[in-house]
Amino acid sequence: MIDFTNIVLRANPSIKTNLRIAHNKNPPDKFVKRSLRLSLYAASALTILTFFLFAKQMAIVKLFFVLILVFPISFVLILAFMLQSPKAAIRKRQREIDKEVLFAGRYLLVKLESGTALVNTLIDASKSYGVSAKYFKEIVDDIDTGIPLEDALENARTYNASDKFKRILWQMVTVLKTGSEVTNVLRGTLKSIAAEQIIEIKKYSKKLNSLMLFYMIVGTVAPSLGLTMLLIISGFLNIKFESPVLFSILFFLGVIQLAFIIMVRASRPMVDL
Repeated sequence: MIDFTNIVLRANPSIKTNLRIAHNKNPPDKFVKRSLRLSLYAASALTILTFFLFAKQMAIVKLFFVLILVFPISFVLILAFMLQSPKAAIRKRQREIDKEVLFAGRYLLVKLESGTALVNTLIDASKSYGVSAKYFKEIVDDIDTGIPLEDALENARTYNASDKFKRILWQMVTVLKTGSEVTNVLRGTLKSIAAEQIIEIKKYSKKLNSLMLFYMIVGTVAPSLGLTMLLIISGFLNIKFESPVLFSILFFLGVIQLAFIIMVRASRPMVDL
């Protein structure tokens, strides 16, 4: 297991960085070991299930070769899926931060313009309401452990999931290095982010029109007209549709509705103007 762990870590050097960005507390070797173990269990269960499904339908020799193929293929696919799990957490953190990044930046700007020191501004932001407070608290916790302010901001920028939030942190790091005025730079960055979010909303509006057209055709018009024509044709041909067929059509329509909802939610920009 240790050899496999080292092989996986060497083949996927981004695992350590992704775990840090996702704020997964597990060390990379422990995460890989856990992924290998779960993949082994899942692949074994799938292989056993394949054996019971085809034991009476295939010869023992053919079944043996099928099982030899099923186990490694399923193991590799499941392991690849498990290793990608930090990226799902990163996307979740990105959407959380992007939703409130403009509010968080404006909060910092107001505090700094009122004469509050940068460290105290970060402490106040970590105690404010909203999802962004926990991300500022991570910076404050690093400072409390003795890490210099500039290094804490640099680490937060490097291992942050949101590109917009990285830009705000980068401006703070640059100001600390150059000693320039932070409010003017931060104000310009926030205006740029607000303009980008407005563009994202406009793009979403255009995309939503296409999705609504797709939904009207595939989810409403086609099923209603198609089912009506099917019933008319079946009446002429004296074909009877049993309940399983109708329930299958209903299930298919439900899948379309669910897919449309997922598409709309996935394409929605996470903005909070």
